[in-house]
Amino acid sequence: MRWEELDREACSVARTLSVVGDRWTLMILRECFLGVRRFEGFEARLGIARHVLADRLKKLTDANVLDKVAYQERPRREEYRLTESGLDLYPVVLTLAQWGDKHMAGSEGPPLLRVHKTCGHVMTGVLKCSECDEPLSARDVSVKPGPGADLDSLPDEIRARR
Repeated sequence: MRWEELDREACSVARTLSVVGDRWTLMILRECFLGVRRFEGFEARLGIARHVLADRLKKLTDANVLDKVAYQERPRREEYRLTESGLDLYPVVLTLAQWGDKHMAGSEGPPLLRVHKTCGHVMTGVLKCSECDEPLSARDVSVKPGPGADLDSLPDEIRARR
């Protein structure tokens, strides 16, 4: 599997990584979910080189994760807003943050607390089954080939579950 060919793999993780699979892209997404929208805001908060930032923002807009929207006409100024596709990445960013809170925060505790706007409580996100509403962990899920599977690329134990 070649890095530049991930988008052509018969694997949803590989295809997703072809869009969001580098540290700067994930940091830009983190900033988007914290409310940053403008190029200068990303640059200042991340300390990222302008050409790297421009490249990642273009990649995210080309992949329909962000929309570039004008907020001023004279002179024209634009900002970046999460699309529906981009908003769908929130569980990924939340889960990464929660993993960091648990395994990387140290004795000081997490740097940010997430508050559910509806109930006002500090919360953690929980992955649940769409059918029975039970919480999920890696031990609770098995996989079987789907309609887009490349059977030759699957491990034997998964291929056998057809």
